[in-house]
Amino acid sequence: MKRRQLLSLPLAALPLPAAAKRYRVAVIGHTGRGNYGHGIDTVWRAFENMELAAVADPDEAGRAAAVKRLGAANTYVDYREMLRKEKPEIVGIAPRWMDQRAAMVIAAAEVGAHIYMEKPFALTLADADRMVAAVQRNKVKLQIAHQMRTSPYAIKAKAMIDAGEIGEIQEVRSRGKEDRRAGGEDMMVLGSHLFDMQRYFLGNPQWVVAHVTNEGREISAGDVRLPSEPIGLIAGKQISAMFAYANGVHGFFSSRGVAQTDPLRFGTWIYGSKGVIFLPNGIYPNGGLSLLRAPGWLPSAKAQWESVDAPLDLGAQGMAIRPGPEMANALMVADLVRAIERGGKPCCNEEDGRWIIEMVHGVYQAQKVKNRVPLPMQQRTHPLESM
Repeated sequence: MKRRQLLSLPLAALPLPAAAKRYRVAVIGHTGRGNYGHGIDTVWRAFENMELAAVADPDEAGRAAAVKRLGAANTYVDYREMLRKEKPEIVGIAPRWMDQRAAMVIAAAEVGAHIYMEKPFALTLADADRMVAAVQRNKVKLQIAHQMRTSPYAIKAKAMIDAGEIGEIQEVRSRGKEDRRAGGEDMMVLGSHLFDMQRYFLGNPQWVVAHVTNEGREISAGDVRLPSEPIGLIAGKQISAMFAYANGVHGFFSSRGVAQTDPLRFGTWIYGSKGVIFLPNGIYPNGGLSLLRAPGWLPSAKAQWESVDAPLDLGAQGMAIRPGPEMANALMVADLVRAIERGGKPCCNEEDGRWIIEMVHGVYQAQKVKNRVPLPMQQRTHPLESM
């Protein structure tokens, strides 16, 4: 790295005003069936104005552990009973498993509760459509835990691009984490963050082409399988996809399980006419932001990679958020509260969530038809079901 840029990012750069009221919160978990996700249960401790009124978990031991961990006033076996009796203003839908996702979201929306939920959004586009309809019909706000949306690093990267720091965007490249889940599972679980970042920088994709293989062989019906957790059907250990965006800009995604790969590749590379930005996919305050001011996209004696810092000073803004391990989720919840109190959409709302499923399913559909697939898709069932 050449030099460290200390670019202070005040919280005002994030649309997160101090909350005007207290909120009654309920959490839905399911021990042994997705548990409590990645901090969707504990994020409420970061706020002084959130009262955790109740938690629902069908598992007795898991429910007892949740009470000890969270200090919830009341507990329930059935989340529907909890929603009906407690009438929460905000619900945390925590399980990682997606087999109950649509039912939980719809039930929360129908009692008028706003929602902070684990990602990905839905098993199928048909489920996503039902969820979007329920949220919008009941006029509630929904935020999905794609925490890069409120990472100061991502926001700083967007500001730098808008200011012309790397010139006109030429293309965007994303790589999955490429661990044991490389390929289809990586695309759904972790690629969802990367697809969300592509849309954050480029807008909605217009179409997709893709190549999905196992050890270089085109996938077939025998390659369709269920992953380690119920996130929908998956296939392929190697995935390469190209999305077309406005103005002829393309976004690429790859996840390859054939050779040993490095998790440091996990992130988003934005190539411009004047240079490159690399945004690792990291949960704030982890992560980072690197800038190369070189139109040839290679470092030289005149241009080296620079590390760009984006510190966040919560105390100076009067925010009722306590710094801690819940920070990334807390920034997302604070943005949800901003939308509740001041109007508008949360930064990663139900329509953003549905778009991620459009992109994932579009990759499989493009491989199946061996041609470009327009987005959004006409087909709302999972493309692998018909294989």
